[in-house]
Amino acid sequence: MNSATWIEDPAFTRDRPFGPQTLPYGVVDDGSGPRVAVRVGDHALPLASVAGALGELADLVTGTSLDPLLAASRAEWSALRARLTELVTSADRPAGAELVPLAGVRALLPFTVADYVDFYSSRHHAENVGRIMRPDSDPLLPNWTHLPVGYHGRAGTVVVSGTDVVRPHGQRRGDPLPKFGPSGRLDIEAEVGFVCGGPVTARVPTSDVAEHVFGVVLVNDWSARDIQGWEYQPLGPFLGKSFATSVSAWVTPLEALAGARVPVPDPGHPRLPYLVEDQPWGLDLRLEVTWNGTVVTRPRFAHMAYSCAQQLAHLTVNGATVRPGDLFASGTVSGPERERLGCFLELSWGGREPIALADGVTRTFLEDGDTVVITATAPGADGSVVGLAEVAGTVLPADE
Repeated sequence: MNSATWIEDPAFTRDRPFGPQTLPYGVVDDGSGPRVAVRVGDHALPLASVAGALGELADLVTGTSLDPLLAASRAEWSALRARLTELVTSADRPAGAELVPLAGVRALLPFTVADYVDFYSSRHHAENVGRIMRPDSDPLLPNWTHLPVGYHGRAGTVVVSGTDVVRPHGQRRGDPLPKFGPSGRLDIEAEVGFVCGGPVTARVPTSDVAEHVFGVVLVNDWSARDIQGWEYQPLGPFLGKSFATSVSAWVTPLEALAGARVPVPDPGHPRLPYLVEDQPWGLDLRLEVTWNGTVVTRPRFAHMAYSCAQQLAHLTVNGATVRPGDLFASGTVSGPERERLGCFLELSWGGREPIALADGVTRTFLEDGDTVVITATAPGADGSVVGLAEVAGTVLPADE
């Protein structure tokens, strides 16, 4: 425990993911209604309880969601974070400050999701999926190394971590006619999501990403591979993805990840000018995926071929706007080794290679009752560890 602070929580230290170097924002309800809070170790600090110490900035965080904060400016985000850092590292408890154990609160979806875009930015994942699903074709299509491939997802089915996921129905390939019923090849995709804020604008250059990305969450883009495999050519994902996308309940500020920035891999040819970065915006995030309590893979985000700055520049280059509450996700985070693969389609190689869990149990795809938890950390300043809050979900049987 950090003896210099009034917060008595052994998890609130710089060598733990949710020490004073992280301070993610969320919305919690301990029975008295939703309140914006920051996470301090294994506790939530509702910000309405320290409103007097926040001055004019209190108006951004004393409501029931992060929406007002997302609509503010980068300067206000930085000023609030600096003030909160002062408060939580002080030896003196601020007047009125409450600490609520996380075990005693319900974490809510912390912001209103405006638009949702999912990218496909891991070369290793794209090549693996190409080999599995299109074995007689080149694994990468010609455009892949020149632009961040993506699709517009369904904002209305983005859910907070801990929400159960009902197995979806849909069409699947059959012989001679397609079949309809519950998916038999339900999968996960371990991803990183970027929560947008700031002024509504279009054509965001890579140099301005910090003005329009407030923070980072983990994402599980649940995927019904049999539905996807039948529907996705030629227009891409639709019902195989849109039934549920889970996100962390706590948003780690982008500013907290300043020490984790790394260059993206060289694509082997020049980038078009609007995708060139004047500073690196790749991130050294270390993910971990557990399946019913067994760690099955540890993807590394540093392997991703496109950064959040390049993705946002591409998303808006045609004149499309970005606005507070927009969410865009990285696509599955996969690496070159089996222990770095970010989905079960890859880990089981299309269902042909069972994955070992605990007690001799094996899986290829998700069964009813299975629980998946994705966590991540990043290097912080001075040897600290920055955390991204978990995204968890349990599969429920399909509705009749």
